[in-house]
Amino acid sequence: MGHVIAVANQKGGVGKTTTAINLASSFAAAEVNTLLIDCDPQSNASSGLGLIKDPERISTYHLLMGAASAEEALQRTELEQLWIIPSHKNLIGANLELVDGERREYRLRDALAPLRERFQFIVLDCPPALDLLTLNALVAADSVLIPMQAEYFALEGISELLDTVERIRAALNPELAIEGVVLTMLDDRTSLARQVMAELKKYFGDKLCTTAIPRNIRLAEAPSHGKPALLYDVRSRGAESYIRLAKEIIAHYFAQTTEAGMDATRGLQEEALAQVAEGEHPAEQPPGSETAVADGAEAPAADGVAEMGKTA
Repeated sequence: MGHVIAVANQKGGVGKTTTAINLASSFAAAEVNTLLIDCDPQSNASSGLGLIKDPERISTYHLLMGAASAEEALQRTELEQLWIIPSHKNLIGANLELVDGERREYRLRDALAPLRERFQFIVLDCPPALDLLTLNALVAADSVLIPMQAEYFALEGISELLDTVERIRAALNPELAIEGVVLTMLDDRTSLARQVMAELKKYFGDKLCTTAIPRNIRLAEAPSHGKPALLYDVRSRGAESYIRLAKEIIAHYFAQTTEAGMDATRGLQEEALAQVAEGEHPAEQPPGSETAVADGAEAPAADGVAEMGKTA
């Protein structure tokens, strides 16, 4: 089964959506079947991958309301092995509509169950709030990746999210793990940034991602062009950093299967990323599902999807 990663932080402006878009895109560039799900009513992950807002399109809202299946909601992206389930502003109403709903915390988890054999990674872009949308994402997830800036107030805010994770573990999803904390928009020349990094290292240990994401203008420009950074400028520091972060996470999960599997994945990454750098796209994995999805496309095959262990 694939691994579901929720990218979450209740504090806005920390690079959460940027991380979700570029991490998912880097997984796909490594020839890993990946699904990005936009759980934020602002729909920035959707527009950041070039999807034009369409009120008729099936979205995350329809999944939560039980009005459509996840297979029906799948949309293609420029990267052959990256798919997206987009959001829409009507998702704002889901918080109210779900209040008295049956299995309200499990709606997203239930909807994603049929897709977990087809995608090695499913990345959930959460809204900047600890509401029912984020709750659904954390209940559906195997782990949570926390982007944060190296600033004092960010340290204060992260404790609230960690408390929520503990509550969800106790009541709804005992398998939920901390994938890691990734520093974003980092300027490590400042003493404050270095102090915050040191504090995080003491607190999180090896859960602090080795890769940090620097401030980078090309990374900031890419969403306005509807592209992930590696398609906008693969040689930018921002794109390179997210590629390294993806390698870090992929290596972790493939290390839990076999060393040979991890080595094979590294080889695929090098080949795929070289293709992107040359302006090409990685080859699409042959579709193996006959289930129709949006725009007449076919979902990627389950064949070859690695069994990946869960973090403790």
